[in-house]
Amino acid sequence: MAPPAAIFEQVHSSDSAPFKSTFEKNALPINGTKSKTLQEMAEKWDQGFTFAPIRESQVSRAMTRRYFKDLDTYAESDIVIVGAGSCGLSAAYMLGKARPDLKIAIVEASVSPGGGAWLGGQLFSAMVMRKPADAFLIDLGIPYEDEGDFVVVKHAALFTSTLLSKVLSFPNIKLFNATAVEDLITRANADGTLRIAGVVTNWTLVTMHHDDQSCMDPNTINAPIIISTTGHDGPFGAFCVKRLVSMQQIEKLGGMRGLDMNTAEDAIVKRTREVVPGLIVGGMELSEVDGANRMGPTFGAMALSGVKAAEEALKVFDERKAQNAY
Repeated sequence: MAPPAAIFEQVHSSDSAPFKSTFEKNALPINGTKSKTLQEMAEKWDQGFTFAPIRESQVSRAMTRRYFKDLDTYAESDIVIVGAGSCGLSAAYMLGKARPDLKIAIVEASVSPGGGAWLGGQLFSAMVMRKPADAFLIDLGIPYEDEGDFVVVKHAALFTSTLLSKVLSFPNIKLFNATAVEDLITRANADGTLRIAGVVTNWTLVTMHHDDQSCMDPNTINAPIIISTTGHDGPFGAFCVKRLVSMQQIEKLGGMRGLDMNTAEDAIVKRTREVVPGLIVGGMELSEVDGANRMGPTFGAMALSGVKAAEEALKVFDERKAQNAY
């Protein structure tokens, strides 16, 4: 099934209409002052154009005040998503839609969220998704070409930028990028088993220099549910499951197997689950746990693993929240 025809509405070229007429005509008021429209400014750049005055400290305070307010607000979160690749962002999107009452923090080590989903395979532009992952594209309103058993988005960046913009528009979701998860917060259950109860964070640049600088202690976020989607093994990849091994919560990692698209995508989606109480693992990080195959440049499993991770989180959320009350 292809997306609704409205998604493919033809955009008129600039040759068919005056440039000024394409601008939005309604100005947005800012602090009670009516702003100019683009149409009002067009072709008048040498007729008294200037920006509104500002003092440098105003910029500093505007950024700092909001960031520290977010740190305070999300120090106690309902769900933390580790990794803002295609799987983590898909989980965030589904959670944001389903539960606007929950505080959801996304922690991403890179400055730029999106993981490897800005391009297709071998640095090519197009993104391939096998059906039925086209359902996720339809939900996002992303156009694609239907090739029968799979669909093609003209540029992977169109998928990632659309998904990212929708996630960031949710008022209950905060993205902390350039921030690394250095450890997991743990609690002992009454039966002696371990439960994950939050994450330990630091600036990524600090995390990268622990070996050549003096001790730089971290920060923390408490949350009853952690969704880890940090990708396959790498400098920051598979972090949470590797930490489970060092904490003796799982014996060893299965290790990602060779590329087999048909086997890999089904396995990743179906096995997305709570690996230990409080920690749900999805995407390619899961392949390191289960010894699953990699799927290479096809992205449907990443999106639908995120969808399933959100479902799994909501199934156990009330139970984990009650356990995490102390």
